[in-house]
Amino acid sequence: MHMLKAESVRKATFIVMVSLLLSRVLGLIRNIIVSYIFGMNNVTDAFRIAFAIPDMMFDLLISGALSAGFMPVFGTHISSGKEEDGWQSANSFITFSLLFASIFIILGIIFTKLLIPLVGVGMMKERDSFNLVVNLTRIMFPAVMFTVMAGLLKGILNTYKRFSISSLGPVMYNVGIILGAIALGGTFGIYGMAIGVLVGGMLNFLIQVPEFLRLGKGKFKLKLDINNQGFRKMFKLMGPTVLGLGILRINVMINLNIASVLGQGSASALDIAQRIMMLPLGIFGASVSTTIYPSLNSHASAKNYDGYRKTLLSGIKMLMFITIPCAVGLVVLNEPIIRFLFKSGKFTEENVRYSAIALAYYTPGIVAQACVPTLIRGFYSLHDTKTPLKIGAFVTFLNITLNILFLKFSNFAIAGIALSSSITSTLEMILLIKALNKRITHIGIRELSVTFIKSLFASVIMGILVFITFTRIEMLLGMTSKANQLIAVLTSISAGIFIYASSSYIFKIQEFNYCFKLVKEKLFFKHS
Repeated sequence: MHMLKAESVRKATFIVMVSLLLSRVLGLIRNIIVSYIFGMNNVTDAFRIAFAIPDMMFDLLISGALSAGFMPVFGTHISSGKEEDGWQSANSFITFSLLFASIFIILGIIFTKLLIPLVGVGMMKERDSFNLVVNLTRIMFPAVMFTVMAGLLKGILNTYKRFSISSLGPVMYNVGIILGAIALGGTFGIYGMAIGVLVGGMLNFLIQVPEFLRLGKGKFKLKLDINNQGFRKMFKLMGPTVLGLGILRINVMINLNIASVLGQGSASALDIAQRIMMLPLGIFGASVSTTIYPSLNSHASAKNYDGYRKTLLSGIKMLMFITIPCAVGLVVLNEPIIRFLFKSGKFTEENVRYSAIALAYYTPGIVAQACVPTLIRGFYSLHDTKTPLKIGAFVTFLNITLNILFLKFSNFAIAGIALSSSITSTLEMILLIKALNKRITHIGIRELSVTFIKSLFASVIMGILVFITFTRIEMLLGMTSKANQLIAVLTSISAGIFIYASSSYIFKIQEFNYCFKLVKEKLFFKHS
């Protein structure tokens, strides 16, 4: 299988980016609907805590296993022309995953009550809240099976450079949850959302099935061969990653527990702030890491380290160029954006301010959180899962320590959780870059620094002018109506994009030329 050239990577990234944009927008719409119907209280906190349990299990079982074990080994077989061997390993991995997930779901449903204190100790205070979390968790647990199967199919499709269909899976997932809230929320309350999670998981899986069956025709079958060497290597590689994710999830559990005892709506405020932050993070970070990962695997398999270095460096520089202005923009417009999106129904002005505080402290970490998954996958392509584990364990321990310190010795409350995340994710990015620079000589730290400094300088100019723009519009129109809020936010964002693009052109930031060329091609249907 041929390696994706830089131009092809950029075009594939654009396709994935559009799909992820749609998915993230739908995710925001989902949260807006939830906030409008249910507000920000114990009911929504219960849903988010219940949702975290199966979500955590998916991360441990599939997310890490796919990135660290399955895709590097499967990709090596495919790129080296050993497709039949690759599918034999994949068949065993898929069969084992389905068996393990089935057992896990059954045990999870039986022992749900023992799991709740791990992520929501604050819910133990009130029996009704505790029972609600238990019931919601049990309803959503079977969705793990669909997300496991969807994740496996996505890994195979991406290895074959089929990104379009697999990237639509999350879109369908959000569609299912939205339908659950709208169609069932009035009758079943928050339980309608839980049913929507099941429907969304099923749609995420089913949309990928036809393309997978075409690729796997004559090659795919459910068969478990524990002696298969590729299957064994997948498990060897994924071991440290699952352990690392386990440590990371301990941190997530502690964050949720802290939020659950801080008062009503704390978990929901953090979730809303994270969702808004994830809009640029999920669109750009996920699209770059998804599309360059197969190429990194191919380059590493062929020992083409120059190609590996150029591909990784190009991806990280592009992420910095795009996410730095996003972070600055969200700091400047955090409260106006949340007010426009969420303030209606049962979502109050106090809820706006509370969520905006969390968002303000989360945003400095956007750049790092976008780059870290791509850097980690860079190590996975080299079949090195231990280095990310060591670094991840260290920053997770530091994050837990900072959370406890902020809780005990400051008045930061949920802002402390968000600030800890920003500090530790930035440190993790720096440590990963330094470690990768040792592993692959001259990964390009100087080039990264130039892009970072130029992008930051251009973003600061943008941020100042956006603040002035929004303030003037607010003075002229007022912010009482949704129409005026929309005009102010859209005008400010549009001005920010124009200012940042102009500054990037003046400062001769290389990534601006790539983005401009790609947008021009797509808008005017010119293909090279």
